[in-house]
Amino acid sequence: MTNEEMKTIFDNATTVELIKRISTLEENSQPQWGKMTVYQMLKHCRLWEEMIVGKLHCKRIFIGRIIGKMALKASLKDDKPMKPNNPSAPEVVVKETSGDIVAEKRRWITFIEQHKNFSNPDFVHPFFGKMTKEQIGQFAYKHIDHHLRQFNA
Repeated sequence: MTNEEMKTIFDNATTVELIKRISTLEENSQPQWGKMTVYQMLKHCRLWEEMIVGKLHCKRIFIGRIIGKMALKASLKDDKPMKPNNPSAPEVVVKETSGDIVAEKRRWITFIEQHKNFSNPDFVHPFFGKMTKEQIGQFAYKHIDHHLRQFNA
């Protein structure tokens, strides 16, 4: 699969598939790896969505300024899923272990549905730096898919 054929959050069929997968998550969903609860994962992903649309600002991570572009290129070179246990920007790390799962799913799905109207040309990822809309769409899909796989969804 070439870079141009990779799944993207900006594709309507992909959005429908992801929303169906999110809808299968429940209070008792258990992670296949990592320490996040299902609530933490849902809120983390919703906060990540807020970051890419520009509602949540995350500080650049120093090491990302050095190797971020290379890491992004490596991540988007094919459609292989992300590896488990990647670090996150502190602003999207969720400390509280429980909360309203139904509300978090609804908030996250609302952001995903709004991607058809995505317009944040100034987006700067805290690790990767400035990204094109195509890179954002492909990486957003990989990020969501990664966490859904984490919870067998």
